[in-house]
Amino acid sequence: MLHTVKNRWLSSEEESLVATLVRKLSGYSQNHPLLKALTEYNRMLKAMYLLDYIDDASFRNYVQRALNRGEAYHQLRCAIAHANGNRFRGKSDDEIVLWNECARLITNAIIYFNSLILTRLLEHFEVEGDDKKLEIIKQASPVAWHNINLNGTYSFSFEQNTLNLDEIMQSIVQDEN
Repeated sequence: MLHTVKNRWLSSEEESLVATLVRKLSGYSQNHPLLKALTEYNRMLKAMYLLDYIDDASFRNYVQRALNRGEAYHQLRCAIAHANGNRFRGKSDDEIVLWNECARLITNAIIYFNSLILTRLLEHFEVEGDDKKLEIIKQASPVAWHNINLNGTYSFSFEQNTLNLDEIMQSIVQDEN
């Protein structure tokens, strides 16, 4: 059952089963044998994880990269929050919630845009067979925002020309040569 909970979305029957289990376990006293057994099992899993972390350098690197990605995302969110002198907050709770959702949307749009650019660069350098530049692109993060102007006036009018990704790619590739 725990494997099912861990690896996929729960069906409504499984959700009610999990809720029932949690409710029953919370009602047990701390000295209940089942609760003690589950606590020890949790300690064992934690110890196994820590031993794997200590022994396996590639696992440590993987965990560190995952932590760095999360940290980079939060740094981007912070940069967006501080854009324009922190004036985009709000006075009511609803306005603050709306601002946070807008900041999250902007963050995800930046990551999406950068991912498109990196994907196109990766494809371009694969076709060219430029292994050196491929390795550089593979190390780049889509969470970087140095290429984005966070301060300025933005127009979301549909009457304007749309962004031409091919033109952007051409200018980047020309700068590389």
